[in-house]
Amino acid sequence: MCLQFWRSRRDAKSIDPEGIITWILAPRKVSHESRHILNETSLQSVVMNITRALCPHLMIYRDVTIIPCHLPVLDSPIVESTMFADYTDLDVTVQDGIKIHGRHGGNGPPLLLLHGFPQNHLIWHGVADQLVESYTVVALDLRGYGASSKPPSDEQHKTYSKHVMAQDCADVMSTLGHDKFYVCAHDRGARVTHKLCVDHPQRVMKAILLDIAPTLIMYETTDFAFAKAYYHWFFLIQTAPYPEKLIGADPEAFIGYGSGGRPRDALSFFGKECYESYLDGLKNPATVHAMCEDYRASASIDMEDHRKDDKSGRKIQCPLMVLWSKRGVIEKCFRPIEEWEKVSSSTVVGESLDCGHFIPEESPAEVLEKIVEFLND
Repeated sequence: MCLQFWRSRRDAKSIDPEGIITWILAPRKVSHESRHILNETSLQSVVMNITRALCPHLMIYRDVTIIPCHLPVLDSPIVESTMFADYTDLDVTVQDGIKIHGRHGGNGPPLLLLHGFPQNHLIWHGVADQLVESYTVVALDLRGYGASSKPPSDEQHKTYSKHVMAQDCADVMSTLGHDKFYVCAHDRGARVTHKLCVDHPQRVMKAILLDIAPTLIMYETTDFAFAKAYYHWFFLIQTAPYPEKLIGADPEAFIGYGSGGRPRDALSFFGKECYESYLDGLKNPATVHAMCEDYRASASIDMEDHRKDDKSGRKIQCPLMVLWSKRGVIEKCFRPIEEWEKVSSSTVVGESLDCGHFIPEESPAEVLEKIVEFLND
């Protein structure tokens, strides 16, 4: 097993022994009796000796804490392959020949759904089938994510600015014949929605933002608690290809650490099909680069655009609902209602939900209830 593992990683520049231990001690392959034979100290020694013997050219991380099965295998799918059963795939060509992928279906007022990092439109699997009963739902992969185009960026990161990504969404909705529409968005998609509301105020009727505060506020008021919890905000904006290379070295480890430091079994609410889809994205260098560019844009051109909007009095004009995790950074570090009122000229309502950051997948029933309640009000 070890030889096979090393051969699959023979081109790596560095190896994390914790990742090796995770692989060797996958729950499906090692009995409880076998686990007792190797304690943490001996495990460390075994891995270091294997590494030095087989791959003397590799750099070895020192002083690591070995935690067997830190990322246990996700065996049982929660999401069935029948999700989005009443939807049709769509691929719409927008500005500069960019293809935006997604799914749409249902009847009723148009509702645009946008996902967050490091995911794609599948995050809505818990509410999608119910929403089509009352709405014409359009669930998209943002540019750079999922099956949408991943164009090369520029030094100013304009290609992945929220202004440009918002225009993608507006173009898709126009192509589908939806002049006005509702939006519900999570994380990165919610940041795109903020700009969509500002740039296209006549088109967005109502918006629901999940687990974010305005980007400019979050960066300008950064303190130790925020920086520690959202370390990836400062990691992903580093000069390319530094973060891209590190993520590419072990995408599966990153999806745990990039999801709040959770072990894989704690991410079981994704479901196997969705988890594998998100992981596939992190295994694609073009997707990883696009994700980093999304964050680099937020830390540069998006902040400039936000300041210009503030100076010119351009605000969100539609009614806004904000929902956030009671256990997360938005609850601990910000006053979300107050912060969104500063950038809105209409009503702002909202509350915290007793779940983690991945609200659509952790609390789909509550999200569905809040969507219907707010949009029908």
